Amino acid sequence: MDGKVQGLNGVSAETLIPLITPYKLGKFQLSHRVVLAPLTRQRSWNNVPQPHAILYYSQRTSKGGLLIAEATGVSDTAQGYPHTPGIWTKEQVEAWKPIVDAVHAKGGIFFCQIWHVGRVSNTGFQPNGQAPISCTDKPLTPQIRSNGIDVAQFSTPRRLTTDEIPQVVNDFRLAARNAIEAGFDGVEIHGAHGYLLDQFMKDQVNDRTDKYGGSLENRCRFALEVVEAVVDEIGADKVGIRLSPFAAYAEAGDSNPKALGLYMAESLNKYGLLYCHMVEPRMKTVGEKCECPHSLLPMRKAFNGTFLVAGGYDREDGNNALAENRADLVAYGRWFLANPDLPKRFALNAPLNKYNRETFYTPDPVLGYTDYPFLEDIE
Repeated sequence: MDGKVQGLNGVSAETLIPLITPYKLGKFQLSHRVVLAPLTRQRSWNNVPQPHAILYYSQRTSKGGLLIAEATGVSDTAQGYPHTPGIWTKEQVEAWKPIVDAVHAKGGIFFCQIWHVGRVSNTGFQPNGQAPISCTDKPLTPQIRSNGIDVAQFSTPRRLTTDEIPQVVNDFRLAARNAIEAGFDGVEIHGAHGYLLDQFMKDQVNDRTDKYGGSLENRCRFALEVVEAVVDEIGADKVGIRLSPFAAYAEAGDSNPKALGLYMAESLNKYGLLYCHMVEPRMKTVGEKCECPHSLLPMRKAFNGTFLVAGGYDREDGNNALAENRADLVAYGRWFLANPDLPKRFALNAPLNKYNRETFYTPDPVLGYTDYPFLEDIE
C-alpha cells in the first residue's frame, strides 16, 4: 500500500492509509471510507429543514464521500427534541431538496436517517398533546440532556395495540418514499439508541405478550417489518440500518446483547440490505467511551453486506478497524462536525479542530455549525 498516490482532492499522500482507499458500496463508488455519522443538530425550525443546512452538509461533502443525514422524523408522533427535521409532509420534502442537491453538486452520496423516538418524548412534542407511543407503557425517568444542562422530562407512553403497529411500519415506508422524492440516494433506518425500534428489540423495555414481545424473534419482529416495508418501497440497494445492541441509551438495555446483534445481522441478510451500521459496545452513553470486552466482530462476520462502524473512533482506530477487516466503512460524528474537511485532514494526517460540545444542540444557524475552519483557512 506504500508508494506515491494522488489522494483525496489532489492531495499527494506518501502512504495510502486504509481510511482513504476507495470502496464500492453497492452501486455507489466511494472515494474513501470516512463517513459522516448521523448527528442531531436541532436547527430545523418547526421540524422543517432550513437553508443553513445547505452550507453545513455541503461543507462536509467530498467527491465520492458518504454522508448520513441527521435523524429525521417519519411522522408527527416521531419527535422528541426541539427543532429536529421530519420528512412526512410535502413542505419538509421540498425543504430537503436544495440540501440534497448541494451534496450531489459536490459529488457526495447522501442517505437520510429515518427515525421514530417512541417513548423518548413528551406530550409537548406530540399532536394534540397526546401520549408518546411505544411498545410499553413504562415511563422513562427524567434525564440530563446531552448538553449536560437541561433535564429532559418524558411523559408516560401509550402502549401500541397489536393492530396499530402496521400503521407505524407504514410511516417508515412513506418516509423512505419521501426521502427518495427529496433526492436522497437512500435511507438509514434508525434502530439504535433507545428509540422506537430499539424499544421493541430490547428486553429491558419490551414487556409485551403479543407477537411483538417475549422471545428474541418476537422482539425483533417490528424492526424487521420496518426493514421489509422500506426495502419493498425503495429497493434493498438503497437501505441501511443502524443498530446499537450493546448500548443502554434511554434505559433500553438488553440481557443478551450479543445474541440480539447476531440475530439481527443474520436476519437482515434475508432482505439483502446495502449496509448495517453498528455502534461500538464501548459507547455506553453519548460521548462516553469505556474499555469493553465485547466486540462487533461476530456481527461483522454474520452480515453479508457492507459493515459500517461508529463510536469513539479516531484516525488510528479507524485505520486499524479497516486494516484488520473489522469494518468496511467508519462513521465519524464529533470530529466530522468540527472538521468539515475531515477526510482530507486524515489523508494528510493534519491536526484537527477541537469540537465545542456546548454548541452541538444550540439553535444558532452559524455558531458551532458552519463556522468551523477548513485547513486552508488556518494555514
